Amino acid sequence: MTTPVVQAPKPRSSGVTERRLIVLGSTGSIGTQTLEVVEHLNALADRGLAETRWRVVGLAAGRNHELLQRQAERFGVSNLALCASDAEGPGRPRLTLRSGPASCRFGPSSAEELVREVACDVVLAAMVGSAGLPATLAAVQLGRDVALANKETLVAAGALVIPAARASGSRLLPVDSEHCGVWECLHGCGGSAAQPPCPPMDCGDEVRRIVLTASGGPFRTWNKADIDAATPAQALKHPTWQMGKKVTIDSASLTNKALEIVEAHWLFGVPGEKIGVLVHPQSIVHALVEYADGNVMAQLAAPDMRTPIQYALTFPNRPAGIGRTLDWTRLASMEFFEPDMERFPALRGAYEVIASGGVSGAVFNAANERAVEHFLDGRIPFGRICELSLGALREVCGGSRTPLRSLADALDADAQARRAVDCALDGAALGLSVREGAKIVDR
Repeated sequence: MTTPVVQAPKPRSSGVTERRLIVLGSTGSIGTQTLEVVEHLNALADRGLAETRWRVVGLAAGRNHELLQRQAERFGVSNLALCASDAEGPGRPRLTLRSGPASCRFGPSSAEELVREVACDVVLAAMVGSAGLPATLAAVQLGRDVALANKETLVAAGALVIPAARASGSRLLPVDSEHCGVWECLHGCGGSAAQPPCPPMDCGDEVRRIVLTASGGPFRTWNKADIDAATPAQALKHPTWQMGKKVTIDSASLTNKALEIVEAHWLFGVPGEKIGVLVHPQSIVHALVEYADGNVMAQLAAPDMRTPIQYALTFPNRPAGIGRTLDWTRLASMEFFEPDMERFPALRGAYEVIASGGVSGAVFNAANERAVEHFLDGRIPFGRICELSLGALREVCGGSRTPLRSLADALDADAQARRAVDCALDGAALGLSVREGAKIVDR
């Protein structure tokens, strides 16, 4: 048997177009990998092997002003944002580039200001937690394409974001490996001719079920007592992915998967009962779509976030990738298990949020964020994270549907949830049962 000759790709004959990119969360794991992908794609474009060249026109970070400045120098970006609340005031850092002063915005609203003031084609939304919601919603309202890595945006405010995207024509390009996998499966098979090629989508009866996979995290084989007593050092040892602290802790509790279930509900227009989870320790299969005719489509790739990032940026084209590729000869087996909701109760929260609607997603997300902060600060054991987030969801929402009509409603619910966690931690009465209109208020 002869070895096939692999030929180098031929340069494209058509001209290269330019697209402008804002990266929100540029100093985090997804942000830094996005900039690696941009350099890779631009190198391909320079050789005539890609159709698009990317120009980074804005960068937003939390408080890492030193890395932000280095990124700005490297990519020639003068429009910047430093979003941490302590970045404001007279002691704020001075950002000066070799090419001259930077136009830098400071404080919690700075990312939204950046999006609204700097013209672009795509916004890569990778800010951690609900802090990225206002800027991402602004991008959608402006009709920008959004490469979405900030799942909390849809968890907290999907009822606002999806209608806004449909109205403006904004495309939501999933960057999470699982949702990118679902998107690839749906785009490649079946469906209505009227179905858009990318989210927001509305899956019809042709889709029986969407399945997201989870690695199981560091506690996949641990018993409940040991999980509940786990320390931050133990929870941060993820067996597959290299991520920031917040996402790594969420992965250990499977809260990250709970948030992804809610995100899938909004991206693909499917009810909670048609979204499942399988624990897959090898992290090779990222998603499956079961069709009504019995066929199942699975998306497989090496666990490397640069692959879904590149797909989101280059869709519908597929230039040569920068991410790792699969070596099938080293893949001994692939295992799949049903998740244990007794050991990982956060998954229940996802289905409660989908069923309840309204502000419940904002409450669940914010309560989890606050509980994770307490865990990382050493104030609570690991097991209390889910206990506090689920407790706040039920206490604040009380089993009733409180409508989500505006961004202010989402932010109010977010603040109430954080207070609920703090009160529960301090053993104080929550006193959050009185509601006026769409807003939850203290008694």
